[in-house]
Formats: sequence, structure tokens, C-alpha cells
Amino acid sequence: MTEKKTEREFIPLNIAVLTISDSRTEETDKSGDRLVNLLDQQGHELYEKKIVPDDKYQIRAEISKWIADEQVQVVLTTGGTGVTGRDGTPEAVSVLFDKTIDGFGETFRSISYQQIKTSTIQSRAIAGVANGTYIFCMPGSMSACVTAWDELIRLQLDYRTRPCNLVELMPRLREV
Repeated sequence: MTEKKTEREFIPLNIAVLTISDSRTEETDKSGDRLVNLLDQQGHELYEKKIVPDDKYQIRAEISKWIADEQVQVVLTTGGTGVTGRDGTPEAVSVLFDKTIDGFGETFRSISYQQIKTSTIQSRAIAGVANGTYIFCMPGSMSACVTAWDELIRLQLDYRTRPCNLVELMPRLREV
């Protein structure tokens, strides 16, 4: 006898979005705005959206504030994951991780290879967990953010995704 899987209800998450850039403003932040739009379309709640310069201490300060806040379940960052002079998001954020989710960066680059070929090696996209908060650091291009969201993050932040997803593992949501 096979066990029938029951349909699960969608659980909206509080998600913070951080754009890391020396040049973007609220008016020109297409990647951050697109991420806000995508999470809203999925049914999640925007907790807060900010822009900080490519400065590892300002990046850490903002993310540290969010991971200390019980209301924030996920942080999405865009920008600063390349290999140029001031790109320092991985260095700023990885020290905050309690656990690294290696599969995110590996899978993102594998998917990106289909779109941008060998240029994908320039991406240092990473993800991890800090104080029960999931953090996904994506490149600054809007297409990279859409790829990461559509192909990876969206499904893992949906409690209905089977066989498993990150929502069911969130310590802050265990009472759900």
C-alpha cells in the first residue's frame, strides 16, 4: 500500500533584500527591485530592502541586524560576488554562517553555464545559514538574480516542494 502525500499549505516567509553596490540607488536598483517583485509574486513578505556600498563591514552590519531579528527568515543579497577589486560579499557574509550551503553556489554556476558559458566561473554566489536565517548571495545582474530565484531559491522556500525544502528545516518555523 502506498502512502498518499497530503497537499501542504504555502507558508509565507519574511524576506529581507540587500543590494550591494557602490553605484546603485533606489531609482537604479533593478536587481533588488526584481527580487522584491519575485518574492511578492510567490506570496512571501518583504521585511525590508536596503542598499549598501561594497564595504564588508557595512554588509556584515546590515545582515547581522537581520539575522538577529526573529522576524526575518531569509536574506537575499545581490551584488559584490564577482572578482573585481571591491567585490567582497562572500568574504563579508561567509564569516557569519553557522553552516554553508555549498550546493547553492555549485548548482547556480552549473545552471548559469547553460546561459553564459565559461563566464560563470566569475560568479562567487554563496548561501548559508546564520542563527536560523537562510542567506543567499547572488550576482548583481538582474538575469542572474532571476535565474537563482526561479531555478533554486523559489522552490526551496516553498513548503509545498517535495521531496524536501528549506522551509521545513527552518528552526524559527518548527512550530508550524
